[in-house]
This record gives sequence, C-alpha cells and structure tokens, in this order.
Amino acid sequence: MSELSCASLMSSATTAAAVIPVSLLNRLARERLEAAFPLCWVAGEVSNLSHAASGHVYFSLKDSAAQVRCVMFRSRAQLLGWRLDNGQHIEARVLVTLYEARGDFQLTVEAARRAGLGNLYEKFLRHKERLEREGLFDSACKRPLPAFPRRIGIITSPQAAALRDVLSTLGRRAGQVSIVLYPTPVQGDGAGPQIADAIRRAGERGECEVLIVCRGGGSIEDLWAFNDEAVARAIRACPLPVISGIGHETDFTIADFAADRRAPTPTAAAEMAAPERSVLLARLAAGQLALRRQMEQTLNQRNQQVDWLAQRLQHPAHDLARQQEALRNLQRRLDANLLQASARARSTLVELGHRLLLQRPDPVRQGIHLAGLARRLRGATRETLRSKVGDLSRLSAGLSHLNPGEVLARGYSIVTTRQGQIVRRSALLEPSQQIAVFFHQGRADATVLAVSADDGNPFAAATIASKTGPE
Repeated sequence: MSELSCASLMSSATTAAAVIPVSLLNRLARERLEAAFPLCWVAGEVSNLSHAASGHVYFSLKDSAAQVRCVMFRSRAQLLGWRLDNGQHIEARVLVTLYEARGDFQLTVEAARRAGLGNLYEKFLRHKERLEREGLFDSACKRPLPAFPRRIGIITSPQAAALRDVLSTLGRRAGQVSIVLYPTPVQGDGAGPQIADAIRRAGERGECEVLIVCRGGGSIEDLWAFNDEAVARAIRACPLPVISGIGHETDFTIADFAADRRAPTPTAAAEMAAPERSVLLARLAAGQLALRRQMEQTLNQRNQQVDWLAQRLQHPAHDLARQQEALRNLQRRLDANLLQASARARSTLVELGHRLLLQRPDPVRQGIHLAGLARRLRGATRETLRSKVGDLSRLSAGLSHLNPGEVLARGYSIVTTRQGQIVRRSALLEPSQQIAVFFHQGRADATVLAVSADDGNPFAAATIASKTGPE
C-alpha cells in the first residue's frame, strides 16, 4: 500500500472513528517506516547474537544509550565472508522496518562490515579503479600457466599456515615438482614493498616456471599489504606467470586482479599450479591403452589388406600375356581405323574432283556471252543518248518561249519610267511624264500626251510622243 493510500485510510478511519485490527495497524506502520527511511548505515556493537537453523542471523545493535533488534536473512549472511560474534563493533547497511507479527521495531541488515573498515574499503576501491584505468588488469595481458611445471616458486612467510597448505597439497598431488621459497613478510608495516621485492627477485632469477603468491585468511587490515600498488606492478612486470591465493574465497585484493590467475584459497592455488600426479598417470595410462588398441586395430587392418592383395597377386607372365593380347587388340583396331580413314579420304577426294570439273570456266562460251553483253551495252547507250537529246530539244524550245527577247521580236515592247520601273497599267502614268519604250531592237524616250482609263482596249493605254534612240 502506498503512502498516499495509508494516509487516506488513516484519515478516513479517524474521521469515521472506525476500529481497525492490529494486523492492519502494524502493516500501515511498517509501510510508513520503510517509505520514510531509505537504506542507511548504522554503527553499533553486536549483542544477543543467535544463528537460526534456517540460516538467518538475529542480533541486536547497541551503543551506550540505546539498542535495536536486527535480522540478517540467510541469502545476505552467506555473502558476508566472516562470522558475526557478540561484542564486535560493526557498520551495517539496513532497512528500517517493523516485524508485523509481534509489532517489533527492527532493522533488516543488507550488508555489514567491521567498524572502521569503511575508509580502507573506499581506499581499496580507489586504487583498484585507478589501476584498472591504466590497463593493469587487462585480460589480454594475462599469461598462460605452464601445463607441466617442473619447478614452482612460492612467495609467502615461512611461518604462514598457507605455506604448509601449499606444500602439503603439492606433495600430495605432484611430488615430482621442485619448490623454491622466496620468504617475505605478508602482514604489517612495510610488508607490501617486501612482497614486491620478492616477486622481482624471483623474476630476475628465473629459476621457476610459475609463481604462487599466497597468504591465509584475515581481516582487511591483515590483507592490506597485498593491496599495495607496488605489489600489483611487480606482478605485471614479472616475466613468470603469477597465481594469487590470498585469504578466503570472499577476500579480494589488488594482487588478485593483477595476477594472471586468481585462486580462492592457497590450497586452490597449489592445485591450479600443478596438475595432480595420479590424474596425469591415469591420463597417461588411458592414452597408452588407446594407443595400444589403435596399433592393434591398424595392424589387423593392414593384415587384412595384405591378405586381399595376396589374392590379387599373379605371376608376371600372366600380366605380360594379358598385356600382349590387349596390345594385339589395339593393333587390330588401329589398322581397321586407318583403312576406314583412308577410304573416307579417297571418297572425299573423288567428290571434290568432280565438283572442281563442274566449276571449271569455259573461255569460248564466256567470250560469246561477253560479246553479247557488249552489243547490248552499245545499243542501250545509243538509245539513252537519243532520248536525252530529244528531252534537251523540248526543254530548249520551252525555254525560248519564255525569253523576253522573243516576245519583243513578235512586236511587243516594254515601257518603263525614267527610274527604270516597268509600267504595267496606264493609271500609273501622268501626262507629260517622261518614259522609255524598249523594242526588240532599240529603245525610244517618249513623253505621255494623255492617259486613257479604257480597260476594254488593251492598246489604248496612253497617247505618247516618242523619240527613238539607240538600244
């Protein structure tokens, strides 16, 4: 139920003076508490601790003035990585709520850390983020582990319990592997640079094929030396592949991210560094058995193949006789094919000779034919010339009729003004106007005496006085 619905319900209940059950009251109170308080961190001392069979953890957090009930459910308690005890001072990330069944105010714990570790954890996160941006944890830079190492280097404290775990594991799994210890403190002031120096020394000596950097479990302060930046850079600069086995499965350090492989525990790091001898022997025995079976199967197959080939094996004389018979057959086929090819070629030659005789030219006949063509050509030429001469005469006669000189020769004349314009109508003339009259031979300059508009008489256009002159 939302906060608005809770408020409206309480308001309506108060207004109507209604009676509500306890369960509804507790549920409304729980919802108001969870809505009013976001997730927050609370510090206090653990007391009244109880681990239930279900895996849930119940306890109280108290300080000098008050206490509050807390519950951490199994799903969250399994991720804690360390065990809660009475008297511990912790910082818990909690959800403020109410247990409805009993009406108890309590805190639901989502995560917890030992008091005072918040700053260290934040410092760890800052170091990790900065080195990750530099590419120090890039998976592409990780080196593969040797499959069958003959010598393994261990970087840890000689008094560490992790060393005994690693040695016992390697002795049980791979007794043939040699061990080189590079002693160094793994806890306390100055431990980080000493661990980095041991890693560099192991890389320079190059007497091992893989390195194990290990330490047993502990608090974040105990493991802080492996969060040193110098250790991470020494791991990445080391020419040998490095396996980190630091703390428990839930513990993470900067060295784990920089290492080529991370093991959850030192024992797991030893198992990761060298394969188990018994497993290798079993694999070797299985391979030997498979190889023996494969060899037996191959030999059987080859024996069968020899038997099959022996059945096909014959005396060389039989093969020679068979090859000779095949050669004779091929010879007969070759002779027959040659005879057929020769017959076809002779037939083709005869046919081509007949065709050549038919196509040979006859000079006499071709000369007669050529003379006939020449006569036809001369006759056609004369006929064409006569036709063209007649056409030319007709065109010349037609053209002479259109000649103005011929018209003037039949008695006509041409009258023009002094400006040379031809006079076609008498209405264009005026009395006393000077004109020129052209004849078939010569011309005459004249003066118009009178102009007649009689269109019915073609020869009464005007009365003129003329004076002949040379053409």
